[in-house]
Amino acid sequence: MKVALAQIVPVLLDRDATLAKCIDAVRAARAGGASLVCFPEALAPGYPVWVERTDGARFDSAVQKDLFALYAEQAVCIERGDLLPFCAACRDAGVMGVLGIIERPRDRTGHSLYASRVIVDGRQDGRILSVHRKLMPTYEERLVWGIGDGHGLTAHPIGDFTLGALNCWENWMPLARAALYAQGVDLHVALWPGSDRNTRDITRFIAMESRSYVVSVGGLIRASDVPASTPARSVFAGANETYCNGGSCVAAPDGSWVIEPVTNREEVLFAEIDHREVRRARQNFDPAGHYARPDVLRLVVDRRRQATAEFLD
Repeated sequence: MKVALAQIVPVLLDRDATLAKCIDAVRAARAGGASLVCFPEALAPGYPVWVERTDGARFDSAVQKDLFALYAEQAVCIERGDLLPFCAACRDAGVMGVLGIIERPRDRTGHSLYASRVIVDGRQDGRILSVHRKLMPTYEERLVWGIGDGHGLTAHPIGDFTLGALNCWENWMPLARAALYAQGVDLHVALWPGSDRNTRDITRFIAMESRSYVVSVGGLIRASDVPASTPARSVFAGANETYCNGGSCVAAPDGSWVIEPVTNREEVLFAEIDHREVRRARQNFDPAGHYARPDVLRLVVDRRRQATAEFLD
């Protein structure tokens, strides 16, 4: 099977313009013969690179309120239909899509934001198969993103493979990975905002631990990509500074590189993967199969969607 990695630059804080670029990447993936196209974390409408540059923890800061208000305005509301054009593009191309978004869900008031990954099945009707909200935002991300839940910790078949995906540092969480391994995942997608510092080691590590193909996909954000109209635009450095440099890569089930980390260029990358290599690698180690000890070690996963109220009418 051929997979595509869309290492692209978001139109920062512009949801629709960024999703238009995603649709172009879906079409490029199809033209290249891919069955799956993967995108970075928080791509639409972008990663909050401003937090550590604008005194983000200052309480009741007008700058932070202005930036958050704009971020929320441009976030993705799935219930409103914001992803319908992307889903239609996946359907028309006949490819499955793994997309990182900033979600503004109505079931959590419609004003709180979550770093979510969405899996779209374009092989049938372009429907959304699952939405996973990041379990724990990392460090300064907690100033803008809410804490997710286990509802989207699900796996999906694609050809001979079983697909699972996690956001950024969730990939460092052993039990989150184990929840996917227990469902037979052998094609693991790791979504990142974009840094080879993050992807270079962990991509090969997860591949060797899980005996799976691991696709890490990151984005690019440069100071020159911050719109002039952005609140507090003056705090961003000169046009040459790079905040996110990509680092997209693919590792085989034995930990060898299929694609080494690619940095500092916008590109749709392609990789050929062979399910036989999964079966070969699991001959001596299968973390949720013959090498597991469920009589000693078991994991309980709560996949209910969190809610603040239960109404009994």
